[in-house]
Amino acid sequence: MAPSAEPTAILSHLHRTDGSATFAQNGYTVIGAVNGPLEIQRRDELPEEAAIDVIVRPAAGVGGTRERHLESILQSTLRQIILIHNFPRTLIQITLQITSTPENDTAGSKLMQASSNLPILPTLLQTAILALLSASIPLSMTLTSTFLALTSDGSSRSVIVNPTLLESQAASSVHVMAFTSHGDLLVAESEGDFTLQDWEAVHDAAKAICCDDSNTSGDMGDEGMGEKNGSLMMFVKSTLEDKIESDLHWKD
Repeated sequence: MAPSAEPTAILSHLHRTDGSATFAQNGYTVIGAVNGPLEIQRRDELPEEAAIDVIVRPAAGVGGTRERHLESILQSTLRQIILIHNFPRTLIQITLQITSTPENDTAGSKLMQASSNLPILPTLLQTAILALLSASIPLSMTLTSTFLALTSDGSSRSVIVNPTLLESQAASSVHVMAFTSHGDLLVAESEGDFTLQDWEAVHDAAKAICCDDSNTSGDMGDEGMGEKNGSLMMFVKSTLEDKIESDLHWKD
């Protein structure tokens, strides 16, 4: 049975952190914890901004090259949205623990090699953002991210949203895109063979999923895009609203 692509989230459930979140989608579950601003060793401090430390821990075993690559993408992305100049000479630490992956995500899968970084990247990004919001870290904006696969037979193409690993393997290319709350493209990671026209079709599909943008290409498939009213940005907003309502329930 294919894992559910519908996202779920829990906020502020870890009690010894400044902020925490658990986010699950498409068979991946990640727990995130944020601590900061913290004191930092003098040799690591930055005189005019906060240092961002991102740690990705795999579901089993110890981290390796795959986790280091993911950490570098996450760190460069989060530095663009955290107001790092508000906290000079401090550290903001973000720890992301992968707790579950799709059942067929095994060492023998082709996606467990270099290209395996993409399927879990949107879940890591979304968990990090929710944990930062839980910790009340000042942000210039938020972001939402999605994973897509593009299949093409030459005359026609189809974009699959949140593909399974088998669908990803059969696709001509796979893509991860993240958009800010202003609708701007912030992250674009792609692997495989595709044309510029293909990339634009994937971009439009991803923006529709993340930002509920109605400007999508008319010559592509839109599998998994039936619920246009439920963009990922609306999911983030509703998750925060539910948490605030729960926290303020005692006032009623």
